[in-house]
Amino acid sequence: MTSSLSHINERGEANMVDVSGKTATARTAIAEGYVLMQPETLALIREGSAAKGDVLATARIAGIMAAKRTHELIPLCHPLPITKVTVDFEERESPAALRVEAQAKVTGQTGVEMEALTAVSIACLTIYDMLKAADKAMRFEGIRLLEKTGGKSGDYLVS
Repeated sequence: MTSSLSHINERGEANMVDVSGKTATARTAIAEGYVLMQPETLALIREGSAAKGDVLATARIAGIMAAKRTHELIPLCHPLPITKVTVDFEERESPAALRVEAQAKVTGQTGVEMEALTAVSIACLTIYDMLKAADKAMRFEGIRLLEKTGGKSGDYLVS
């Protein structure tokens, strides 16, 4: 049984891709996601009056930590020597939301798309956790890869 899927071997079994023959190159990935919430919940963030403390600082740290541990969370991901992770936020008024953007960088033999996506996802979950007492109806939307550079498959930019 031959598979065109890189994480499936010739016997149909899951396996980690061998990247040892690849050249280490500079690679980046940018991902985004949204946490939609009530306007009053967004005001708690803006005013710094959330009961659990600084929502954005906590979510930023959580996202960075998650990117560094992606290989422990997603089966078959390689542990990477990540050189940079950023997590940034932008308020949106209508509908009330926070846009979360993460960028991950590495010089390595495989890409950092999963690390950027994991950073966004965990930052969104942390925002929910920090504010759930005020707004249990928050929801996540649009978690996606926006851009990646480097590697054999070339660059990708969402259109």
